[in-house]
Order: sequence, then structure tokens, then C-alpha cells
Amino acid sequence: MPLSPLGGSLVNRIADAARRKVLEQEATALTPVTLTARAESDLELIAVGALSPLTGFMTQAQVESVSRTLHLPLANGTSVPFSIPITLSVDEATAVKVAAGDKVALRDAKGRLRAVLTVTEKWKRDLNVEIPAVYGTNEDAHPGVALLRKEGTFLLAGPVEVTDANPEPEFAEYRLTPAQTRAAFEAKKWSTITAFQTRNPIHRAHEYLTKVALEMTDGLLIHPVVGETKSDDIPADVRLGCYKALLDGYYNPDRVMLSVLPLAMRYAGPREAVLHAIIRRNYGATHFIVGRDHAGVGNYYGTYDAQLIFDKLDPAAIGIVPLKFEHTFWCKKSGAMASPKTTNSAPEDRVALSGTKVRDMLRAGQRPPVEFTRPEVADILIKWAQSLPA
Repeated sequence: MPLSPLGGSLVNRIADAARRKVLEQEATALTPVTLTARAESDLELIAVGALSPLTGFMTQAQVESVSRTLHLPLANGTSVPFSIPITLSVDEATAVKVAAGDKVALRDAKGRLRAVLTVTEKWKRDLNVEIPAVYGTNEDAHPGVALLRKEGTFLLAGPVEVTDANPEPEFAEYRLTPAQTRAAFEAKKWSTITAFQTRNPIHRAHEYLTKVALEMTDGLLIHPVVGETKSDDIPADVRLGCYKALLDGYYNPDRVMLSVLPLAMRYAGPREAVLHAIIRRNYGATHFIVGRDHAGVGNYYGTYDAQLIFDKLDPAAIGIVPLKFEHTFWCKKSGAMASPKTTNSAPEDRVALSGTKVRDMLRAGQRPPVEFTRPEVADILIKWAQSLPA
């Protein structure tokens, strides 16, 4: 059976039809709060239980505890592992209109009502604590740090009642909720499930990791992020085409499932690896692949910091099992995929390409070596790369 959700039960904050009508009427008189793209993603994940046990946006005590201790305090006096604050920021002009006990209408950029939040707390965030704790740096060059500094300086906490988790869901066919993935795993009779997090096309090394993991578990959930990413990341629609081509051509369809995750990337390295694992536990996975430089950016994190952080957490408390893989590559000497654990080959016998080299090849209409990526994936990426402005 899939793991129980973090906290013991799967949260559902989506209002039923009758309650939704009441909330929609009530919202017309409430102070509006316009959600950022990241907050929209967080709200959707709270709504469907992907961020269980959260029922809304975090309080000051929760933000400080998560930042300092990697644990989320709960109302019953216990705590659970949690690594990144899930917060709702507002500017000062909005903050002065709101007090604890009030309700606010959470609206998207088009003005559509998404939820009603009951404010339990309002406070000024302390970025001097949150930023270095979560990101390990204060540098504005880090995309996660830069984004936090651009947000409003005040935070609102409280439970949400969601009227519309997403009015225009991208990739609706693959946008499964935790309840839906759990039901699918049970229908397939998978008792152990490995989840694979990605924001990139899957190349041969990733394929190798997922297939090694699949040898150890009953099923594989390919679970790419389709929320907000960096501007230079490959667009989600292009990536989804790559995933489908790869799964159709090279995986056993009875043992793999593709679903998208509407999470906004933080690029928080080790901390984000833990968040990714927690989310996948809520989706029903029992195992989670943590590879080299998971959720990293630039040179802010050590190669395997995202694996080492799990050693700081109680395995029973986090529940999901991290599968820690070293850097993998095609080994010319072995004639197979390998890692430093499994081969004694020299560096020149290992097929490795930089991101810049791969993009140059794609723009030129050249397929990278088959030892690096499957030709079907390469062709999709060539078409995308050649559509970019020079």
C-alpha cells in the first residue's frame, strides 16, 4: 500500500458546490489579494493535499520553525519534517487593511476568485532568518532569493477554502491529484512506488536511474514540475513531449505512470529535495530518487548536499525512502551506463556533455550522441532549439 500522507491524512481544502456559492457571494465584500504565480501553485497544492498537513499558509511560528529546525509544528503539539516555508505575501498597502480574524479573497492575475483565506495572523517577515536558512545564501543572484526579495514584506497566515484550484489547468490529462495517483497505484496493485522529480528532459543517465529504481519497486511515477521555473529552463510543453516519447519507446507501460506536478521551483537545493520528497509521499510514493545536485542552481550547493540533508531527518518521520544515486554516464570501456561505484574507467572513457555544448548541437540540428540522449528526445529538442531567436 502507498504510504500514508504526511500528518496521517490527505488534506482536501476544495469547497463543495453549495459552499462555493456562499464563498463567491461573500468574497465580493472582502479585501482582495492578488496571488503571484508561485502562490497560485502553492494554493493548488494545498487544495488537493499535496502539501499535507498544511490547510493554508503558514504562521510565523511555523515559518520560523521550518526555517530553523526543518520541522513544522502542528496544533496538537507534535511536529513533522518540513523544509521550505509556504507563505502568502502582501504589500504594505494591502496589509494595513487586514487584521487577524478577517477574511480575504485570494484572486489570480485575471481577477478570478480562487479561495477565501481566514486570517489568523499578520506579520512582517524576517528575510534575514528565512533566506539564509532555506537557500544557504543571501546573494540576489540566486533566483529563489531574488524572488523572495521582490515579494511583499508582510505575510498572512490562515486556512483556505478553495473555490477553484485552477481555472485553466495546463496538461489537464496528466494533472493528477494525490487522491488520483493513490487510487491508480492501488488499482495497479503497486505496493512500492518510486517517484522521479525533474524539470528537464530525461537523458540517458536519468533513464538509467529510474530503471534501476524500478528494479527495486513495483512502479515508477515520472513526476515533472510544470509550475514556474527559470526563464532559461526548457518549457514544460516541450519537456512533456520528450517524456511521452521516451516512455512510449523505452519503458514497460504497465510499470510506469506520468503525471505533472504544478509546483513552482525554488532552486533551494537540499531543502527543496526534502520538500520534493514530502510532496511525493503525499502523492503515494514510497521511494524518491535524489541524484546529483538535486534542485540546485549555479554553484550554491555541494554535489551531494541534497542527499546528505536526509541524514538529518528521522527516517520514520519522513517516511519516504530517498534513493541516493551518484553521477551516472555512458562508460565506453564497459559499453553500458555506469557510475563511479561501478566502473574503473578513465574520464576520457565517460560520455559527458555540458549544457552549453548540448544546446549548440541542438541549434545546429545535430543529435547529441545516442549514449547521451535517445534520438526521439533529441529530435523534439532540436525542433524547439531551432525555434528560439538567434
